[in-house]
Amino acid sequence: MKAMILAAGFGTRLWPLTIGRTKPAIPFLNRPLIGFTIDYLRRYGFEDIIINLHHEPDSVRQQIGDGSRFGVRIHYSVEEPEILGTSGALDNVRDQLDKETFVVVNGKIITDIDLAKALQTHRQQKALATLVLKPNPKRERFSEVKITNDGRIAEFAGFPTPDSRLPTPPLMFTGIHLMQPEIFDYIPRGVFSDSVRDVYPQAMADGKTIAAHVASEESSWFELSTLQRYLEISLEFLSREGRNVVMDDDCQVDASAQLANSVLWKRVRVEAGARLTNCVVGDDVTIPAGTEFHHALIVRADLAAGTERPEKAQPAEVIGENLVVKIG
Repeated sequence: MKAMILAAGFGTRLWPLTIGRTKPAIPFLNRPLIGFTIDYLRRYGFEDIIINLHHEPDSVRQQIGDGSRFGVRIHYSVEEPEILGTSGALDNVRDQLDKETFVVVNGKIITDIDLAKALQTHRQQKALATLVLKPNPKRERFSEVKITNDGRIAEFAGFPTPDSRLPTPPLMFTGIHLMQPEIFDYIPRGVFSDSVRDVYPQAMADGKTIAAHVASEESSWFELSTLQRYLEISLEFLSREGRNVVMDDDCQVDASAQLANSVLWKRVRVEAGARLTNCVVGDDVTIPAGTEFHHALIVRADLAAGTERPEKAQPAEVIGENLVVKIG
């Protein structure tokens, strides 16, 4: 079986961390985020993995290479000139996926969901495709997926209501799909298409089984698509190790500086008396002596020179030589 990791997105809600790199290429605990997905797939025996690329494709290729250091073989699919969407990405490599069951995973997640059990559900249901779901007890802003009593997808709904008094938490899609090659009967050739909006509803209308596998509540699943989530999840992982600060290579922190609940990328310099609390600091940033930043994302201002802030990105302010975005 082959697997595909979706890594072509622009990552606009993570801007400016995604200047010069695609979302799955951002570092998480000193390694590329996509590396966690590769490790996850390898644990279940997937050795041939396709990665689709569009925005800043070299940011993935330079870190992942041919996959040999991860124990897998990586094949790249570059989408040019336009991005193709989650199903258009599959169409672009249909000749590599049209022989047997395959798995598709979003490149922005970290999880330990049991993929073998999901595959078992897929086969038992004799499904055209199976979506891995999980309960959303916090009713976060992830689209709700409704299912039938016999375990089929019934509806892709909107965001759940915030009322936590409702007895059953809504289900949400984890970004993990299992598919049969016959799915290509519903994927148009050579155009942008989205699995949830375009492909699955058409297959369901034709009576095809689009199944649901609901992962156990004990499974962990983290999705890093916003600055707030990136910081919170980084700190959650650090807390398990008894730490609240992570620093990548060649960082320099003055002995009089104070750091708490913060993530420092490569070659960050924090000068005397500076204070950082709940911050993410990008490559090569200098935090000047005596300055304080709280609940902020900080990158070098020159990175954004000549570029426009994406529509979904949070407002930013130039302070000295740095570009600062408030988090939360």
